[in-house]
Amino acid sequence: MSRPRLLYLLNGTTRATASRLPDLFRDEGLAVDMLWAYGGEFPEDLGVYDGIFLSGSPHGAYETIDWIEREHDLIRDAAARDIPMLGICFGHQILASALCGRDQVFRRTSCEVAYKWLSTTPAAGRDELAAELGPEVYMFVWHNDEVRAGHPDMEILATSDLCPNHIWRHARYRAWGIQGHPEVTRAEAVTWFEQSRARLEGDGAVIADLQASADDALPAKTMLTRFARLVAGDAAGAARRSA
Repeated sequence: MSRPRLLYLLNGTTRATASRLPDLFRDEGLAVDMLWAYGGEFPEDLGVYDGIFLSGSPHGAYETIDWIEREHDLIRDAAARDIPMLGICFGHQILASALCGRDQVFRRTSCEVAYKWLSTTPAAGRDELAAELGPEVYMFVWHNDEVRAGHPDMEILATSDLCPNHIWRHARYRAWGIQGHPEVTRAEAVTWFEQSRARLEGDGAVIADLQASADDALPAKTMLTRFARLVAGDAAGAARRSA
């Protein structure tokens, strides 16, 4: 049997990733197709995929740029097909924009940037992806854009002191958004912070403090492995039904 296929949409300015997240998904048994959405790469046939991951981006989901418009359409198509989706940072935001309305994403008046303890909600303990987070979960957060928390189709799974919607899932579709960055390991974070020094300092961060507080965020990473296993389980079930 062929491996389950994950569509990994790269939304950054280059094909590079700051983490080994694609390898994590491969280690969980997924075949990962990485397409550079920012560069206009989109799949010809969405139906061949068992799951979709949406990465971060320096852009806002509210911008009227061709590839962002196309990604909105892809997300709505995938939701109608019941394809599980997970988005991080910009991915979290564009899922909300596509499935709950363009007005759900807005520009903050100040940046939230730090390693933070996020408080989880009772809904997290019942969720397929968030069930192992516990009452609090630690991860790096860095965002100037934010997703509102009041939409009736959003189930909020975690919050911070400054942001009421850090992790959410859609009430009807299998779509999850994470504002922070659970994918980045401690070692990757230290390198990433140095590479992003100018942007981080412009957003008010102190690089030495971030590097000193860097963490592997292993409990937060359970959402990533659970998503991969959900995708793999869906594919296995489909194969059994078609046999």
